[in-house]
Amino acid sequence: SVQKRSQHLCFCTLRTHKTAFCVALFLIVLVFVVGLVIQGHWLFPHKIQNPNKLRELKESPTPLTSNENVISASDESLQQGLENSLLLNISSSEEMTAAWILRVEPYMYILNEPNACLQRAPFLVLLIAAEPTKTDARDAIRKTWADESVAGGLGFIRLFFIGVNKDTQRNGSKLQHTIELESHRYHDIIQQDYRDTYNNLTLKTLMGMYWITKYCPEAKYVMKTDSDMFVNTEYLIEKLLKPEGQPKQRYFTGHLMPDLSPNRNKESKWYMPLEVIYVASLTVPRLHLEDVYVGICLAKLKIEPTPPPNELLFNHWRVPYSSCRYSNLITSHGFHSNELIQYWQHLQSNKHNPCQTTG
Repeated sequence: SVQKRSQHLCFCTLRTHKTAFCVALFLIVLVFVVGLVIQGHWLFPHKIQNPNKLRELKESPTPLTSNENVISASDESLQQGLENSLLLNISSSEEMTAAWILRVEPYMYILNEPNACLQRAPFLVLLIAAEPTKTDARDAIRKTWADESVAGGLGFIRLFFIGVNKDTQRNGSKLQHTIELESHRYHDIIQQDYRDTYNNLTLKTLMGMYWITKYCPEAKYVMKTDSDMFVNTEYLIEKLLKPEGQPKQRYFTGHLMPDLSPNRNKESKWYMPLEVIYVASLTVPRLHLEDVYVGICLAKLKIEPTPPPNELLFNHWRVPYSSCRYSNLITSHGFHSNELIQYWQHLQSNKHNPCQTTG
């Protein structure tokens, strides 16, 4: 979740070539609303010399259920992990700095939906960063802005990306069993075995982008957002993406704030040490602040985000609700599941005359 700075929303245009992937993602954040275009193996800075040679992974525990979407360690897809990205030559004096830099490892799929885009290339894929315990939030999103009906037959896929925590990793975990039942019912959960924490949001974003390049590279647009967001997907599709036109290329947009300075308060969860920025300038490692990391990636690729047609479309704060306001924005932040359902239903019931009501 964002909480003044870290709320993310992304979307992108996608196209596959014979020799390269092109993935565009847009993020709504306080420092940058940014996207990331990946060509070849740029996503993995330590270039894979032989892309057909799969990294051997450690044996994983046996899946808790026989759900076909629970993948065992012997499954080939588990061996398609990200190439390790480790900082080299870190001296003892730099250990504190190194602690702020993420390592990307070949995280294994616990739950996956590899066939989600098999029948049809979707117009829009929603990558939703969620928490394992927030079942109510996922249910509310399914009933509101991520219901397939909002896309009007264009092709629409929602996917919740989650990791693991101490509750899901217990033997006979009730929470993990509940997540697997949820996955079997809705087929919209991607779970990998990284620790699901705030400082691992960059990993979650990278895992989502990697999933798109591997399983859904023909999608027209991809949006990355969080589970406490209100997203007016109807406005997004009809007014901004405009499916009747040609798909936008290398397209990144959102609430752009490129001139803010890094946070120097060591007590803040958005603190960014100067030393880390210096190291990032050399290698572009995985920084724990995903908005900062993706912004650096965009700068390296020389890609400029596109300002939205209206600066009030994308909000990383909570906008006071009225049907008139919410019919003319795309995002608002900080919603509980019951509020999401209440406001979405009200907006839908007044969508034809949203500014003539008092709510």
